Amino acid sequence: MKKKKRSVALIGDVHANLPALRAVLKHARRQGVEAIWNIGDFVGYGPFPNQVVKRLRKEKALSVIGNYDLKVLDIKGKKRKWLNKRDPLKILAFRWAYQNLSKKSRRYLRSLPEEMYFEWAGKKILLTHASPASMEEALDSTTPKERLRELAQMAKADLIICGHSHRPFVRRVGDVWFINTGSVGRPDDGDPRATYAVLWSSSGKIKVEHFRVPYDVERIVAAIRENHLPEEFAQMLIRGISLDDLIAFEK
Repeated sequence: MKKKKRSVALIGDVHANLPALRAVLKHARRQGVEAIWNIGDFVGYGPFPNQVVKRLRKEKALSVIGNYDLKVLDIKGKKRKWLNKRDPLKILAFRWAYQNLSKKSRRYLRSLPEEMYFEWAGKKILLTHASPASMEEALDSTTPKERLRELAQMAKADLIICGHSHRPFVRRVGDVWFINTGSVGRPDDGDPRATYAVLWSSSGKIKVEHFRVPYDVERIVAAIRENHLPEEFAQMLIRGISLDDLIAFEK
């Protein structure tokens, strides 16, 4: 008997960019996905933190928490400690996101696990923000295979779904797949389009495809300016680069 074809959307690093999220969800629906798996970083930099959390809850996305989500939730207790260690623009981003999340949304984010294991299409899945070892370890196409082997042994999963680096990739080490979703709301590889992936399973075979989705960048840039957020946050999205790269270019 032929096995049923199944598909899910793999998203992450939305960073409070509601127009990008809407475009990705619309695109994903056209692919016939049955579910949405989200590797976290709902918030940070973008002007729609509460709306993004509410939309992903409405979509019943299966989610883990990201490192930026944790920083936003911790900002009240650590702001003074961070003042001399972090870029003031990042402190502002954490604080603004916290202030513009409802208590209900903050409670929801606090309830999320840092990682999640489950079975899908006969495969053991690990959903994690960055890597099985750390929420701050950025995996990308240049990560040495030996390191991926170490992480695969640590994770004991067939598919490891991650993000954090904002760099989409699919890599296999032995029988283990590493899939980085790319960033929905804050791409930083020079392409400002929203990025996500679709995972398909058919007849026991796995296939992954990444998509670049155009969205209304002007809408979010206008919202950043209307909310008097730093112009740097707008330029990150216009150019499709990280804050650190933007600052380096401007020096």
